[in-house]
Amino acid sequence: MKFVTPSGSYKLKRIPQTQKGDLRAWDAADELLLHTFLESHDNKDMTRSNSKPILIINDSFGALSLALHNSEIHNWSDSYLSHLAVNHNKKLNGLSSSIRCIASSEKLEESYQHVLIKIPKTLALLEDQLYRLKQHIKEDTVLIAAAMSKHIHTSTLKLFEKIIGRTTTSRAVKKARLIFANNDHIQKQQSPYPKIITEPSLNLHLSNHANVFAKDHLDIGTRFFIQQLKQCPSATNIIDLGCGNGALGIIMQRYQPQAKLHFIDESYMAIASAKENYLKENPDSPENSPENDSKNTSKNNATFTISNCLSQFSNTNTIDLILCNPPFHQSHSIGDQIAWQMFKQSHQRLHKNGELWIIGNRHLNYHAKLKRLFGNCKTIASNKKFVVLAAIKK
Repeated sequence: MKFVTPSGSYKLKRIPQTQKGDLRAWDAADELLLHTFLESHDNKDMTRSNSKPILIINDSFGALSLALHNSEIHNWSDSYLSHLAVNHNKKLNGLSSSIRCIASSEKLEESYQHVLIKIPKTLALLEDQLYRLKQHIKEDTVLIAAAMSKHIHTSTLKLFEKIIGRTTTSRAVKKARLIFANNDHIQKQQSPYPKIITEPSLNLHLSNHANVFAKDHLDIGTRFFIQQLKQCPSATNIIDLGCGNGALGIIMQRYQPQAKLHFIDESYMAIASAKENYLKENPDSPENSPENDSKNTSKNNATFTISNCLSQFSNTNTIDLILCNPPFHQSHSIGDQIAWQMFKQSHQRLHKNGELWIIGNRHLNYHAKLKRLFGNCKTIASNKKFVVLAAIKK
């Protein structure tokens, strides 16, 4: 499918692609944001030689970045998948322009004159981004945010008013709407994230960055999964796939202290949270050494990988056990493409007789997918909402 904009037409693909390929890599909010911005800014004249970079935040698949490729683009996102999509679509369209991808875990370094934001699904992520952005914009910075109208709430507008300044909205076009924020608040405050939560029953203290699922508490699915971990088989190498704040892997290591943990997620903030929480749980870990001293022989060691499922994890046929709480949505789109990719790649990475343990909502019918892929599936535990399943690689 082609994304038609005032600056040109572009082929765009989602990552991961849906099985039917029926979801576009852009929406009406992208279209409205670009048309409005380009009406008052000539993209062809905003070249890297004569203007400051445009900061684009939460550009899911690169629609905004590619359409403004004649300018210097800084793409700031918490999603590694989004950054993969930007680079993939840039190559797909034969563009040589430099688009700098900045992880949400990195600090912004420049002052920006133009900022375009796609409103994220998580209000906490938007709050954190606005607080951090505030340090890098001027009084005359042009700041425009966009989303489908149903995703812009009173709470969304209040955040812009509170952190940035006077805020107005556009009329709706194709069910999309814009937010215009004037940077007229002098006061600059620090982001309240990460937040610390405590689980006394587990003797667990977790640092959660803004985009971590259930940032204020341990979610009920993870809590139910943790109750089953004592039943897991003995393992030397364990992956916490889609690790979030790392709670599953951290508790698992208490039961199997000899195991090496591999924390993997596509969210930069999730990996940052997991690493902080692991090091808090294991203060003597070699990763806690300022120089990462190789002489430290502590068995409490772990790896932390930002990855598209297991695509960036190269250890094939070496894993004994994978723990996974797969997502069933990507931003506002619901689907099982990410879960299916996790299952297939888990089967590839496990050695013979290795096991994949997952938790999911009962209605998702993951048991059918696991039986199809592994040839077997066992129910470990279930309640009214969740089911914990295990599949063995034969």
